[in-house]
Amino acid sequence: MQMIEPLTNLRPAQARLIAAIAEYGQLQLAAQSCRMSQPAASRMLADLERALGTSLFLRTPKGMEPTLFGTIIARRAERIVRELQEMGQDLRDLRSGHAGRVRVGAVTGPALGCVVPAVRRLKAIAPNVDVFVEVAPSTTLVPALARGDLDFVLARLPPEHDRADFVIEPARGEVVSLMVRAGHPMLGREAVDLAQLSDYPWILQQRGAPIHTAVANGFAAIGRPTPANVTTTSSLLVIMALLAETDAVAAMSREVTDLVVSDRIGARFDQLAVRDRLEVEPYFLLRARHRVLPPVALRLMELHRELLARPMAG
Repeated sequence: MQMIEPLTNLRPAQARLIAAIAEYGQLQLAAQSCRMSQPAASRMLADLERALGTSLFLRTPKGMEPTLFGTIIARRAERIVRELQEMGQDLRDLRSGHAGRVRVGAVTGPALGCVVPAVRRLKAIAPNVDVFVEVAPSTTLVPALARGDLDFVLARLPPEHDRADFVIEPARGEVVSLMVRAGHPMLGREAVDLAQLSDYPWILQQRGAPIHTAVANGFAAIGRPTPANVTTTSSLLVIMALLAETDAVAAMSREVTDLVVSDRIGARFDQLAVRDRLEVEPYFLLRARHRVLPPVALRLMELHRELLARPMAG
């Protein structure tokens, strides 16, 4: 019982010294590794042994050998020192943005075109960072940002939200791409007009969604109504299943189409070359104005800014 209180109050400096003596077997070397003088190390050890009422090390011609008590305490002291070192590294990682948790949201196009490469870059330099990504419409993402469920988002600001509540950074617009199955009758042409596609089945997001609006505006610009034969879904799996067996045309963000038709996915789809360029209103990089973000979130935001600063391909 006599040892309990001194060990409960064991200071980090004492733990480092005990661990160092057990490692080096020489008080002078242990003192140097702990950055203290040998007399100071000797006094610290003597004070601890006196408080414990037992010797921790035997002084021999070959050096200092731990006693039974010394062996037990040194083993635990080594763990304490290692935990303190790891704690210090954890804190340094947190401050530098190499550890911690970051929560980002994005609409579909930016999720593929910006979030995915940004996360890849972050993981390359900070593999232990916990990254949460939510892909959803702006009407879902911005309320989540306002609640504090997300650190920042790539989205559009719905009209019911006050711009003063957010820090708003311009990002870029989205280009709409038209995806069809391989072998679609309209493939292989140099370019097609929207008017030539009006009688085909279409797959669109819900009415009011940015891509749906872009398609409707595109047809309105050529004096045509939006196609009547429309299936409404935002599920990529449903879209691919519908396209695979029909001549439907799916309006999607170009980043999504590029991924689906690429060799990386190996899907049997292609995209039409269309004369009428369809663009969606720009999205923004948004964060809550009065919330302090952790360093890892700030680091990921900066990676997004670097990617967004690059010109869009095509």
